[in-house]
Amino acid sequence: MAADEENELLEMFEDNNVDDEIEEDIKEKAAVNPSEVMGLARALKNETGMLRAFTTRLQDEHEKKKKLIKENREKVKLNKQLPFLVGNVVELLDLENEEENEDGSAKDVEDSRMTKSVVIKTSTRQTIFLPVIGLVPAEELMPGDLVGTNKDSYLILEKLPSEYDSRVKAMEVEMNEGDNKLKDNFGMIGGLEKQLGELKEAIIEPLRNKHLFDSIGIKPPKGVLLHGPPGTGKTLMARACAAATDCIFLKLAG
Repeated sequence: MAADEENELLEMFEDNNVDDEIEEDIKEKAAVNPSEVMGLARALKNETGMLRAFTTRLQDEHEKKKKLIKENREKVKLNKQLPFLVGNVVELLDLENEEENEDGSAKDVEDSRMTKSVVIKTSTRQTIFLPVIGLVPAEELMPGDLVGTNKDSYLILEKLPSEYDSRVKAMEVEMNEGDNKLKDNFGMIGGLEKQLGELKEAIIEPLRNKHLFDSIGIKPPKGVLLHGPPGTGKTLMARACAAATDCIFLKLAG
C-alpha cells in the first residue's frame, strides 16, 4: 500500500472513531488487497457522515419537540386555572372520523375509527356538545359524572368527586329503598325540638295514622314550608321526614 493511501486510511480511522479490533482487521486485509480496503474505508466514511447528519437532524427535531411540549404545557396550565365551570356529562357519543389523508385520498377502513364526543350540561343550564372532550379520557367518563370545564371553551379539564354542588342538577330523586334507603333521622338534628314536634304532627302522624284523622274528621295539612338561612337544618329535616315515612325524597335546586 502506498504511503499516501496508508495515511488517508489512518485519518479515516481517527475521524470515524473506528473500533480497534475492526481497525486491525482492515489493516490485515489492506496488506492483501489495498484498493478494496480503501473502497470499503471510503464507503464507511460516507456512511458515517450520513449517520452524523441524521443524528444532527434528530437532535434538532428533538429540541423542537421539547419546545413544543413546553409551550403546550404552558397552555394546559393556563387553561386549567381556576375557577372551573362545573357541569354534568349528559351523554357520550361515537362519531366516525371522516378526515381525509393529506393527499386527498380516503382513509382505509382501519383508519376510519370511531372517536368519542360528549354532551354536557353546565351549572349555568347550558347544554354543550363537545366534539373534542378535553384532558379526561373518554373511557373514564360516564353519563351523570361531575366534571370541571374551561369557562370559555367548555373543554373537560378534570373529573370531580361525586359530591357536587346542589346547583348543578335541577332535580335529584332519592328512591329511599334497598341500598339507597335514607339513613337520616331526627336524632341527627339538635336544638329544633319545637320545629320537629310541629313537623311530626303535620307530616308524619297523618301518614302513619291516617285512619285516626279520618275517624275524627280532621283534614291534615297538604304540606309545610321550611324557611331560614342556609345551614339551619331544613334539608336534613325533610330527609329525616322522608326516611321516617318511607317516602321518596325529591330535591329541587334553583
